[in-house]
Amino acid sequence: MLEIIILSAIQGITEFLPISSSSHLILISKYFSFTNSSITLDLSLHLGSLLAIITCFKKDIYNFTKNKKVFLKILISSIPTIIVGYFLVYFSLIDYLRNYELIGWVTIFFGVLLYFGDLKKSTRSIKNDYNLKTAIYIGLFQILSLIPGVSRSGITITGARFFNFNRIDSIKISFLMSIPTLGAVSVFNLKNIITQDNLEFSILNLISITLSFFFSYLTIKFLLNFLKKFNFTYFALYRILLGILILYNYYSL
Repeated sequence: MLEIIILSAIQGITEFLPISSSSHLILISKYFSFTNSSITLDLSLHLGSLLAIITCFKKDIYNFTKNKKVFLKILISSIPTIIVGYFLVYFSLIDYLRNYELIGWVTIFFGVLLYFGDLKKSTRSIKNDYNLKTAIYIGLFQILSLIPGVSRSGITITGARFFNFNRIDSIKISFLMSIPTLGAVSVFNLKNIITQDNLEFSILNLISITLSFFFSYLTIKFLLNFLKKFNFTYFALYRILLGILILYNYYSL
């Protein structure tokens, strides 16, 4: 149970910060030799994050359902990631991406990219400038999030910043774009949970969903308030330092 609590906290905190939840889950699980670590558990944790997004942005989601054009852009932008992610899982290729060396280099590279993306001027907003072309481009950025260490929120925020969206709207674009993606992942996960014969396994997943929701909700609120006063530089520096530490440990073994 302690492992589930720790992994849920890591997922909830890191999913919405641009520092990669998957890399932290993989690294912590390997370092402490957690026995509950698995792709299926990771997906359960993502379901909790999805529910937190829906709860925090229910007004925006409701407005989007009334504005079908915007809703369609959000959906279309997530299709490339859903398709590529499906094939990575179907052909069991995702495990080849879960290694220390790749995570280390990717963490550093996309930390640097986040820093330079955040230097862009904030001249655009969702209301006036979020068109289909922009949605597709940012959606293509999101494909890279399938690589552990990239960070789904980090790469979509970076993409939005490169297109000159202000920080708060970049966050909103990132969060809203995650709904179709995390929704598809969650459906896949629920299918696995339902077909499991081990009741204890299902209960652990439900607990992880609940805890992940709690930590995700608190993190979303924190990040929105944080960016009213600060920028993404602190997160970029954290990524670079974390990547250096990962590579140091990897090459020194």
